[in-house]
Amino acid sequence: MPSAADIIRDSINEFSRLQNWMLSVKEKDPATYNSMHERYVELKVTLTTLGVNLTELDRIKD
Repeated sequence: MPSAADIIRDSINEFSRLQNWMLSVKEKDPATYNSMHERYVELKVTLTTLGVNLTELDRIKD
């Protein structure tokens, strides 16, 4: 069973990677962006629930 720290670390890493991908496709492929946005929201909820302050991490802001 992963610890809370492992879950937080892995979620932060995925959140950061996902945002990079989202920013690179936003104008080129809106359908892909919208699909990624669903996972972005899930990760944002998970990280917030785990007490992570997303102020510095969140580059999408929507």
